[in-house]
Amino acid sequence: MGGAGERETRVLPLPEPEPDHPEMSSLPIPDELLGEIFLRLPTHADLVRASAACVSFRRVATGRSFLRRYRKTHAPPLIGFVSGLLNFYPAERPHPSARVARAVARAGDFTFSFLPAPTPSRHWAVQDVSDGRVLVGCCDLESQTDVTEMVICDPLHRRYLVLPPIPDDLASAVDSPRQRGCEAFLLPSNCGEEEEEEEETSFRVIWMVQCATNLVAFVFSSCTRQWQAVPSRSFTGLIDGLPTTTWMPIFTRRQYAHGCFYWVTNWSEKLLVLDARRMEFSMADRPAGVGCSRLVEIAIMEAGEGITAMFELERDSPHIYYLSYILGRNNGGSPSQWTQKQTILSLGSGSTFVGSAGRHLFIEHNGATGQLFDAGCFARGMKTFQLQRLCVSENSISQPRAYSNFPPSLSSPRLSTGNVLLHPSPPLLHQYHTFCLMVGSSLL
Repeated sequence: MGGAGERETRVLPLPEPEPDHPEMSSLPIPDELLGEIFLRLPTHADLVRASAACVSFRRVATGRSFLRRYRKTHAPPLIGFVSGLLNFYPAERPHPSARVARAVARAGDFTFSFLPAPTPSRHWAVQDVSDGRVLVGCCDLESQTDVTEMVICDPLHRRYLVLPPIPDDLASAVDSPRQRGCEAFLLPSNCGEEEEEEEETSFRVIWMVQCATNLVAFVFSSCTRQWQAVPSRSFTGLIDGLPTTTWMPIFTRRQYAHGCFYWVTNWSEKLLVLDARRMEFSMADRPAGVGCSRLVEIAIMEAGEGITAMFELERDSPHIYYLSYILGRNNGGSPSQWTQKQTILSLGSGSTFVGSAGRHLFIEHNGATGQLFDAGCFARGMKTFQLQRLCVSENSISQPRAYSNFPPSLSSPRLSTGNVLLHPSPPLLHQYHTFCLMVGSSLL
């Protein structure tokens, strides 16, 4: 059969194939962990993009409890200005809030057409803006004063609530009011101790009047729906040589920082202070080196945790204005110790402070170009001052008040009850130049 040299061929069995390993599937991320991750996203735009990634992300990012936590730990962006005449000036490119401002302008009604029509010879005028709410009053057309009715409204969600009149027994405390000495303003939400469930929709309004010899104030709470009297403060002994005439107010240019409202006066190197937590009026000295004359303007703003910044705009010559600052640390009230004043910028003639909000300081420049500057954003982490354009307008903005809010997808109504407008109204847009000056942590 076969020869001796033939080799025997053996067939070896092939190795059995190993069983296929099942493909590893990722475990779902718990909603609680997703929420913690989303809270740490650096910008509002990042959260909006994350919520659009998938259904589960959107469910967490739009949940009521998450949004409440998010809004408590993140400051809303500066959207633009609401003028005293109820015009809206949104942020424009290249400002980082421009996209959010466009979305807010489209979603809301900043023509305020949802407000009831005022009576003849009167009109609505903005009194204050805070926390996405706008306080408006029904004023006399000629004098722009004599507020007979006040309304708190949420233009983004088209809601408003008419405030009740001050009861006669409280109003009787007003004696010989000074002309243009009445003002109404909102308390920021961080001033109170509201219950958590009511915090985002509750608000308080203060109505204050400077009389011939004293200060009278009342506070309205949305929780109680009632006005209450704030302890009055006599002018006697506060400032020597105060004018007794009632044709002008003594304290002007209200500003706010860290739970305290401040008013300045050209009659003294004193500041009127209202501690909004204690509801107490007091007097404080201006820091050393801060002038007291009609050539000096003062602006007060927040500059970090527990730190208040006072800015001084002083006219050195007809064409040069110097911007300086000084810092003070709060100890449960207004600062008592201040750092040494430092000059940071020189500005052209016609510059003036027009307000502050949070870490934003606003300067109007009425030069040949007719520009308005937002010289604000006292932001930690910045090393230099940066001037950013915020918005553009052909004319000066009358009594600009900063409006901040979250993007529509991250916001909620700021009034729990009230009248709601269901049909949309087109926003009113204008042109005007506005810039933002970034102030860095190297100053702190």
